[in-house]
Parts: sequence; C-alpha cells; structure tokens
Amino acid sequence: MLTGSNLKRIFILLTLSFLSGCSSYGVINNVEQNNQSKSLDASYSLQSVIKNKPQGKIALVLTFSGGGTRAAALAYGVLKELNDTKTRYQDKSLRLLDEVDIISSVSGGSFIAAYYGLNGKRTFEDFEVTMLKQDIEGELISGVLNPFRWFKETGRTEMAIQLYNTSIFKDATFADLNKPGRPLILINATDLSNGVRFSFTQEYFDLICSDIGSFPVSKAVTASSAVPVVFNPVVVKNYHPCENKSRQKLVELAKMATNNYELKQAVDGLKDYTDTHYPYLQLVDGGITDNLGLRAIYEAIELAGGAQAFMTQVGKHNVKHIAVISVDASTLTNKPIRLSNKAPTIQQSVDAMTDIQIHRYNMATLQLFEKSLKKWGEELSTSTQKVEPHFIKLNFDQLSSDEERAEFNLIPTSLTLTEPEITKLIKAGRSLLRNNLQFQRLLQVLNNDQTSKIQ
Repeated sequence: MLTGSNLKRIFILLTLSFLSGCSSYGVINNVEQNNQSKSLDASYSLQSVIKNKPQGKIALVLTFSGGGTRAAALAYGVLKELNDTKTRYQDKSLRLLDEVDIISSVSGGSFIAAYYGLNGKRTFEDFEVTMLKQDIEGELISGVLNPFRWFKETGRTEMAIQLYNTSIFKDATFADLNKPGRPLILINATDLSNGVRFSFTQEYFDLICSDIGSFPVSKAVTASSAVPVVFNPVVVKNYHPCENKSRQKLVELAKMATNNYELKQAVDGLKDYTDTHYPYLQLVDGGITDNLGLRAIYEAIELAGGAQAFMTQVGKHNVKHIAVISVDASTLTNKPIRLSNKAPTIQQSVDAMTDIQIHRYNMATLQLFEKSLKKWGEELSTSTQKVEPHFIKLNFDQLSSDEERAEFNLIPTSLTLTEPEITKLIKAGRSLLRNNLQFQRLLQVLNNDQTSKIQ
C-alpha cells in the first residue's frame, strides 16, 4: 500500500506513463483446463502442498504484509531468525524454519515469500543481492523512458512482469514452486472488478477453469503488488464454464457461510466467476483487501468447515501447537497537517486517508484472527491432549525506543531503498521475533514438551 514518502517517484512514473500510449492490454498467460489437467492432489493446491510436508507436532504459518521492499526486507529478517532458531528433541537440533507449513503474503511481502518458496535455504545466500539491493524503481522508470516502448499495447505492468521474471524469478512457474517439503506460498491479489481477494492456488484457478501449473510466479507477484493507477491490473482469463466441480463446491460453501458475514461476502464474490458472464479478472494489489495476509488463512480454514476439517483435508494429525507469526511492515507517517490551518495538499490528504484505511482494517483483521485462532485451538483439543494456539504479532510499534520507531516510520513504501535502510530492516525483523514474548513462550513449550517431536 502507498504512503506519501515515495509519491515523488510514483508521480514520475505516472507522468512518464502517458508516453506509453492511452490504452494497454493485459497479456494472457493462464491456460484452460482440460481432461488431462492435474487433480488437486497433484497440483499447486493447499491440499497437495501441505500433504507433501513431513508430519510435525506444530502447525506453523507465516504472514507477510505489504509495504514494498520495506516489507520484503523485514520478512527476510524474520526468515533468517527462524532459520537460526533451533529446538531440541531427543538430542536432535532442528531449525524452526523447516516447520513452516504456509506463508501467506500480499504486495511487497510476496517477493520474499515467492523467492523462498522457489529457492529454499539458498535464499539466504543471494536474496539481498538479487532483489533487496536492486534499484527496481529506477529500472522501471528507465523502461518507461525507452522510446521503443512508447507505443506498445502491453503497458507498464507487463514491463514490471518481465523485469521481475528476468532479474528475480528466472522464468519460474507454479509447477516449480511445488517441491516436497516446502511450505505452501499463498500469494494474494485483489480482483478490481468485484473487490474479491484472489489467491494463486489451484483451488482458485478451478473457479476460472484454468491450470495454475504453467502460470508465471513473476506475474502472480506483480498482481499482488500492482498499486492501482500506478500499474495496470494483471489480467487473467476466465474459461468458465467447464467440467470441474467448482460451482457445486461454491453452493455448498454458501450454505456453510449463511450465518457468517465475512465468509458470505467472500463466497458471494467468488460465485461471480461461475454464475455470471465474467471473461476477465483484473488483479491488483492484495493489500487492498487484506494488508496482513491473515484473511486468506482465516477463510481457508473456516470454509473447510473449521480447524478439524481443514487438518483432515491437508493430512495433518495430532498437532499439539498451532502458531501464526504475523509480520506487519505498515508504518504511520508524520502528518504536519495538524500543525497549520493551511489546507492540506492532495499528497498529504492521500497519505492520511491511506494510513487510516490500513491501520483500522488491520486492527479489525487482527481481532478477528486472534478470536478465531483461540477457537481453532479448542476445536482441535481432545480430552487427552490440549492444542495450544500461539499468535505472534510483529510490527514497528514493538521497537524499543521512540527514536527507533520514528526512524522506521520514515522508511518509504518503495521498491528501492538504501543499503543502510535494508540492513536496519533485516536486523529489526530478527530482533522483533527473537525478543517477542509470545515467540519466547513458544520456544519454551516446544523445548520442554518431550512429546512435541518435530520431524
């Protein structure tokens, strides 16, 4: 999501965009399903990917917020700390990062989520050089200035897709993400047409009669981070109707969601893809519908029929702890408008409105999720085994001093940051997790519980 700190560069992109022509069209990359398309058990779906991870006694989920490179660097620091955090069982030392089952991401957080999903531990060798320390915005502006692009019909977004594909994701598709032992990477975008959150998994591609396997990872990340107006939407074709059972599943989900407004709204939006003439999805920044990446997890579990049904669906049994680590890179910018009776500028007004929208919606999301996580723990508990939920929330408000908090709030929502800013963000991600009391408690119970075998 945007704050005013980087609007100068954004305005440059907007001004230069007029050079590239008035109309642009999205390049279609998603292919139609056919009778030979893979089932959910073999495709990039919640069901298949999580089933392919070894059974553990802890279900661990990470969520990465939006916030440009600031979000990617902070989340990268959290991943590094998890990789260096070890727990013991029967004299074995095990890395907590290997226990992560799902990473749900939006916008800037999707860069690191997708990169880790593709590269695993190699991420810690080259992600800083490959993405964090690159002048991505400068390259995008240079591309817009290139006169050979002025009259192309594909627009700025296709240029961003090509840049991310070439320099970061190396032609990877979702089939490349489907590796045994890796967590499910849940990249989230927003359909501009109906305001629905759209996740890049086969379950969602079934709704549009498409196969996700050959879909470019770079395109999904671009959609997740495509700020409206600055970038054109990423366009995905809806091939409905087809022979799969997605429409029947939505009918069942609608019945389940009757008494839950949150779920009913989500299901009603998804039904648009199968009930009406809806040939194209226009996908933009996932932070519009959930800047924390938590609602995707909430909907997946609740629409499965609850925690017990979800665990059965993904093949997980006897989980004693469920832990969710929410990495929130959102900032509160200074608002000098309170210091003068002068009318605020357009930039200042956009700043204030964006901050209000993000933080109020974030609070509502956190309250919903915390309540739900407690309920899921109760659903999974039995008379002989209690399942303990752990909700670990990381944000800049938890920094140790007012000066530090003010410093991080000044780091812009940009795709290009200075090396000192990147270094501070990585360090902050590590220290926020390490010093978090809920995280320390999780480590304590894992190390003390001799039945909590982590495989």
